[in-house]
Order: sequence, then structure tokens, then C-alpha cells
Amino acid sequence: MPTLSQIRSDFAVLDDWEDRYRYVIELGRTLAPLPDALRTDANKVRGCASQVWLATSVKPDGVGPRLEFQADSDAHIVRGLIAILFAIFNGQPAGTILATDPDPIFSELGLKEHLTPQRSNGLVSMVSRIRTDAAAAAEQRAAAH
Repeated sequence: MPTLSQIRSDFAVLDDWEDRYRYVIELGRTLAPLPDALRTDANKVRGCASQVWLATSVKPDGVGPRLEFQADSDAHIVRGLIAILFAIFNGQPAGTILATDPDPIFSELGLKEHLTPQRSNGLVSMVSRIRTDAAAAAEQRAAAH
């Protein structure tokens, strides 16, 4: 799974959007397969034009709960967008996830202006789901202390 800095540097050398689009699809191929047991209605992300499943697990940590994600989609480009989201959010503490605004990253990568409105809405839905899960994990930790 590539890091955000790797993705940024790879995007920097790709001049046209066609190459970047192909690269996003390639990123999607780096996702681990999602077990069938996680393809549940509860893990389905609402607001996406394609099928998207996102499973969140919370790992206790001294800093606060860390969130780990598994996801899949039936659309190649969406799988690539998931890989970018994972580079930003996967394995991060809940507080960091809540404090991170991915919009400047999407703009920097040129995703904002090159995605269809449906894909952009789906990306917003995935980010919203990740943030909701992070907020829930942070609240659970606060309630336990």
C-alpha cells in the first residue's frame, strides 16, 4: 500500500489526467481483498453511485483509538480513491482523522476538478463515514475514562 508522499510524488511526474486516472486505477489494485463476511449492509457506504463497502476496526492505543479500514468497490476508479483515502487515514488515531481535512489533498492531486459529480459525492460520503467512525471511537474512549 503506497504512502501519501509516494502518491503525491507519483502524481507530480504524471502530466496529463489520463495518466493520473490510470494511476488511480492502479492504486486500487493495491487494496487487500475484502472478505465476503464484511460485505454487509451495515458496511455499505450510502451516497456512492457504485457499490462501496467500508469496514472499520478500532485498535486501542496509548494515544487514543487507532482506526484501521478495509474496503472495496465494484468500480476500479473508486477502488483507487479508497487507496488514496487509506494513505491519508488508515492506521491513524481518531483525533488525527477528525483533525485532517482531505480536501486540500484532493485538490492538490487534481481529483476535485477531474471527478464526475457522482464520484465527488461518493468521495465525500466515504470521508464522512470515516470521520463518523473516528468520532464514535473517540466518544467511546472518552466515555470509558
